[in-house]
Amino acid sequence: MTGQLGLLKTAKTDILEIAYCQSGPDDGWPVVLSHGFPYDVHAYAEVAPVLAAAGAKVIVPYLRGFGLTRFLSKQTMRSGQQAALGADVIGLMDALGLETAILAGFDWGGLASCVASALWPERVEGLVSYAGYDIIDVERQRHAFSPSLEQAMWYQHLFQSERGRECLRENRHELCRILWSQWSPNWSFDDNTFLRSAAAFENPDFVDVVTHSYRFDFGLEEGDPALAALERKLSNSPKIVVPAVTLDGTQDPLKPGGTADHANMFASYHEHRVYACGHAFPFETPEAFADAVLTIHDRAA
Repeated sequence: MTGQLGLLKTAKTDILEIAYCQSGPDDGWPVVLSHGFPYDVHAYAEVAPVLAAAGAKVIVPYLRGFGLTRFLSKQTMRSGQQAALGADVIGLMDALGLETAILAGFDWGGLASCVASALWPERVEGLVSYAGYDIIDVERQRHAFSPSLEQAMWYQHLFQSERGRECLRENRHELCRILWSQWSPNWSFDDNTFLRSAAAFENPDFVDVVTHSYRFDFGLEEGDPALAALERKLSNSPKIVVPAVTLDGTQDPLKPGGTADHANMFASYHEHRVYACGHAFPFETPEAFADAVLTIHDRAA
C-alpha cells in the first residue's frame, strides 16, 4: 500500500505478525494511530498526512483479527480482550525499537491506547482517546444499562450467541455497514470508502477475535490466561498519568451525553474536546483528530 498512509510493512511480536502503514520521516517523533471495530487503517487516511507533514513518524497498525495482521501460532487464543489489544501496541513498539510514542485511537483503538497508557505509562508520551477513559469495567458490563443504550448495543448482544457468530461470519459486510450508518448518522460515506475498509474484515481470525471481545466484556467467556495479571490491574480502574486529550462526538449513539465526567481518571494534563460528529471520529473530523495529536506533541516537547 502506498499513498496517504505510506508504505505497508510488517513487524513480529511474540505472538503476532502485525501489518502496519508507515509515513513521515524515519527519524520523526513517533505516533501510533489505532483503529476500531468495524474499521481499519483507512480511518486515518486524512489524519496521517497532516501529522507526517508536522514531522511525525506515523505508525498505523491493523489490529489483531484485521487486514494482514496474523497470529504466529495456531495454538494462540484468538482473544479480543482489552489487555490483548493494549499489549499488542506495546509489542509493536518493541518490535519497531520505539522506546516511547504518542498513542491515539478510537473505538477498539482508543481502548488499546488507554490500556497501554494505564499499564505502561513510561512508554507513552501522551494519549489521544475517543472517547474518554476507555477502559472497560468488566464487572459493570455484567449489569444492565438504560434501555436506549442497550438498544444501540444490539450487536454486542447478538455476538453472545452462536447465531451471532454465524451472522458475522456470513454477513460481515452487511452487518458492519449497518453499524457504520447507525453510529455516524450524519456521515455520508460512499461505497468505495466502506469497501476499502471492509477488505480488512476478511482476516481469517476476524470473527473469532470480535466475538471473543464482546463475550469477554460481558463476563460470559474466559480471557487468555496469559493476560490474567494485566486484566486484574485493569479491574482496579488505574488512572492515566500521561498527558491526554479526550474527544467526544455529539452525534454518537454509543456515547449519549459524552464522556466529560471521565476527567477524574486523568491524573496529568487533560483536555476534553467536543465536536459535532459521530463514532467514526477520524473519518468524520480528521482535522480535529490530528490537532489533538499535535497538542499532545507540543505538550510533550
